[in-house]
Amino acid sequence: MQCARSIRLRRTRSTIAFALYEVVLGVTIFVVGVLVLGRSVENCMNASSLSAEEDSVRQILANRMAEIQATPGIPDASKSTKVESGYGTIELVQKVSPANLQEEDQTELQGVNLVRLTAKWTRGGVAQAKSVEFYVYRSG
Repeated sequence: MQCARSIRLRRTRSTIAFALYEVVLGVTIFVVGVLVLGRSVENCMNASSLSAEEDSVRQILANRMAEIQATPGIPDASKSTKVESGYGTIELVQKVSPANLQEEDQTELQGVNLVRLTAKWTRGGVAQAKSVEFYVYRSG
């Protein structure tokens, strides 16, 4: 009788220990999952913020390009302006040079200029830049 009780007691203790081990393992897996999920959400938020910042810069470049195309006369050869955005100050640099384009018969096209707009800003202390090039024709 003593022996059967002792075996039953050992089984109960080992069953309790095994159940406790299962619970600890389950909680550990849950905590790791929550930490990974939190990190993923943080990465998504950072990516969304960076995308919004890039969209803002693209919009500034597009607006300036439309302004240059709509303004009569030859654009300024070199110009730099600062634009305030929700992400800080963006420096907009404009460089204009003759396009030096030629027809098939080697005749140079007059009045065509190459415009290069460059937006410069800093993100987290790191310099960033995005640029666009386009042609502007002005008959003179």
